[in-house]
Amino acid sequence: MTHADNTVIVQEVGLRDGLQSIPQIMSTDDKKRWIDAACAAGVRYLEVASFVPARLLPQMADAEQVIAHALTYPHLTVTALVPNLKGAEKAIASGVHRIVAPISVSAAHSQANVRKTPVEMVEEFQRIRQLIDVSTHKPRLIAGLSTVFGCTIQGLVPLADIEDIVKRVLDAGCDMLALADTTGHATPGQVSKIFGALRQLAGDRLSIAHFHDTRGLALANTIIALEHGIREFDSTLGGLGGCPHAPGASGNVATEDLVFVLDSLGYHTGIDVEKLLASRSILAQSLPGVILYGALARAGLPHGYTAQQFHPEEVAA
Repeated sequence: MTHADNTVIVQEVGLRDGLQSIPQIMSTDDKKRWIDAACAAGVRYLEVASFVPARLLPQMADAEQVIAHALTYPHLTVTALVPNLKGAEKAIASGVHRIVAPISVSAAHSQANVRKTPVEMVEEFQRIRQLIDVSTHKPRLIAGLSTVFGCTIQGLVPLADIEDIVKRVLDAGCDMLALADTTGHATPGQVSKIFGALRQLAGDRLSIAHFHDTRGLALANTIIALEHGIREFDSTLGGLGGCPHAPGASGNVATEDLVFVLDSLGYHTGIDVEKLLASRSILAQSLPGVILYGALARAGLPHGYTAQQFHPEEVAA
């Protein structure tokens, strides 16, 4: 199976989303080792930090140092998350290529996470847009919509609420739109319905999906998103991470499993699965006791696997 638009971006977000969800703190040197290993495996998009107060997220206290190291790789696109204008100022000064600002569509999650309503977060997003527009360095601005597919606090998130926030961030000037299954509620049918509806509103700006594997559906959801034209996906090595408002969540889809599935479907990521699997040792050494997930790590690659030659029909049922 081949595709005319067969290049898919896999953005490793473990250094941010993965690490901020666990109590352990990875040393700056080990974060740099992780970046080195990711780049050696062919990863070209990394979300490496968030600009939040160290007292709230001590895991992100070394954001500037980590970003500076990532920027030494000329072919790497470096992203940082910012929850507000102050964070955006620091991110712009750091030289990142992209900024993602999280906006919870669920009103209950938004209040629990940032103590603002979704509309108030859009207003902050617009101020970030204005700041970028007058800055010398102009990173691309991503609207990262979270709890799109459901919320552990609120439950169902109505499509009308999602469409309202999408219209607002489009009007505010987002460069790209990402939809996140923050709490692992998404199902393939729901993904198809929501991406189909929002494509009509957002066009090509709807370009990124962020799935959690809480109920084992992240890869199935990925395939549906691919069918709706999504060509960039977030993931974390070893499925690291989760959400503080989603107790029991197993975390993000594992990068190595995601790349394996994309390879099998004929998509090109440029990432070496075997090198990814080997790089899990960095996490195991630096974060003792942290549970790592992933089917490939558990079962291994199929006998004779290569990214160029493997096809689903060649694997025995």
